[in-house]
Amino acid sequence: VQLQASGGGLVQPGGSLRLSCTASGNTFSGYAVGWFRQAPGEGREFVASINQSGGDTRYGDSVKGRFTISRDNAKNSAYLEMTSLKLEDTAAYYCAADQAFPLKYAESFDYWGQGTLVTVSS
Repeated sequence: VQLQASGGGLVQPGGSLRLSCTASGNTFSGYAVGWFRQAPGEGREFVASINQSGGDTRYGDSVKGRFTISRDNAKNSAYLEMTSLKLEDTAAYYCAADQAFPLKYAESFDYWGQGTLVTVSS
């Protein structure tokens, strides 16, 4: 499966942004999807994941209560709704896919999209 992340941009602290992850092919519903982020000089951090049906989700501690992951298998897409954004949310955000769930380590995901940059700044 090939993935493409989009929706990044510049947002003020406290603002909201929605990222999309669009997959090619007709097997998207067979994969769990994860979002990760990487700030300059930092490792890749787990943000959220969702299972194949969308009925089970997991979140990293730093985004719980502020971010929501969802998916629409009919559109071959997954989403990350980000609210109450903080300066420390600034990072490149990546979507990933794997047939196993739940996974929270980047090295466990087989497929990756390119990053989309989110900058939180006043």
